[in-house]
Amino acid sequence: MKFTNIDQVIKRIYSLPKLHPKNDLSYIRRILKQLNNPQDSVRAIHVTGTNGKGSTSYYLSNLLQKAGQKTGLFVSPYIYEFNERIQLNGKNISNNDLIKIANEIETAIEILKKDDPNFSLVTFEYEVALAFQFFAQENCDYAVIEVGIGGEHDKTNVIIPEVSVITTIGLDHEKIIGPTLKDIAEEKSGVIKSNKPVVLGNVPQNVLEILLNKAQSENSKSFLLGRDFQIKIMPDVIEYQDSKNLYNFALRPLVEAYDIGVAVQAIQLLQLDLDRKKIEEAINETRIPGRYDVIQTSPEIIVDGAHNLQAMENLLNLVRKKKKGQIYVLLGMMKDKDLGPVTKLFKDEKVTLTRIDYPRAARLEDFPKEAQKEFEYKENFEEAYTSLKNKLQADDMLLVTGSFYLVGAVLNYCKRGKDES
Repeated sequence: MKFTNIDQVIKRIYSLPKLHPKNDLSYIRRILKQLNNPQDSVRAIHVTGTNGKGSTSYYLSNLLQKAGQKTGLFVSPYIYEFNERIQLNGKNISNNDLIKIANEIETAIEILKKDDPNFSLVTFEYEVALAFQFFAQENCDYAVIEVGIGGEHDKTNVIIPEVSVITTIGLDHEKIIGPTLKDIAEEKSGVIKSNKPVVLGNVPQNVLEILLNKAQSENSKSFLLGRDFQIKIMPDVIEYQDSKNLYNFALRPLVEAYDIGVAVQAIQLLQLDLDRKKIEEAINETRIPGRYDVIQTSPEIIVDGAHNLQAMENLLNLVRKKKKGQIYVLLGMMKDKDLGPVTKLFKDEKVTLTRIDYPRAARLEDFPKEAQKEFEYKENFEEAYTSLKNKLQADDMLLVTGSFYLVGAVLNYCKRGKDES
């Protein structure tokens, strides 16, 4: 197979299965070995956590660039285009580079298939291989690698990072890495590596011991939010403090403040050329697509990819504090998420359920009976968004949330509208 355009590459990636019957790292290791183990040629920061891992990864990428480091970034999902998944110094990988590297991966697959006709990759393994091969060829100084799901069995867990980061532990992907919080913590602790430091964010007390014990057994020094570094929301700034440093950052939501905290703590462990001014600039200049993204003010429209109980609680706590008028919510979720617990969080908000054209997207019948009765449902997300937007009074707010897929679809819809006007 020889790709000549980007559409062929994307189609190929998404035609692959999502999961191997055997949940291990043997397939990704084999393809990377065939590519001469590109993951070993780049220093990495490995980021996992139930929530906040994407935001933390963006902050780390900006901090590394500010330190003059050539920086790769691998994140998911994307908002506007697939190329966002793999970035170099804040810019998306080009179509030409994607096509070139995808062809190299196809050649490697063909060679492996000669010995093992059943050899194949799943979608995420292909994406991980693309990223590592690109970062190696570009001679990156550092790469920030965001975990897909979990930690120990995640396809990115083929690196020995300079620092590991665990942002939060909560309930999500329970069918794959759960079902309990303890199971999830044990899975995520798999990113902690021997003699390499780990930074721990807002982790519940009842599972913190699992992470600290793993760090101790690996001789990995742990740096814990609240013990080794502090984050405070002051009236006009976010304050970060550790035993040696004090930094002030522009105000952001509390959950994002925690992400800032773990990113700043992690970057300091690398001992790069970063003074206070550079650190504060790097954080303040970071914009994270689809995460508490205010796309219109007065009336305010916010898009946020919150898609599990912990993230939605945090988001609603924040918008309720800002509330002046009515909060309208456009909610589109994936059917494998906690639809019941999430929909029970809404109190005075006026919720409209919707879906996008995506196999995993929840339909009306996937939601609990109470939600089906209580909330409006519009199958077409574009019509639902336009209808809610037109209802807004000056003090009202529209919140688009429930999945990054919906957020991406709405942002692309808005972008098309601007391009056409």
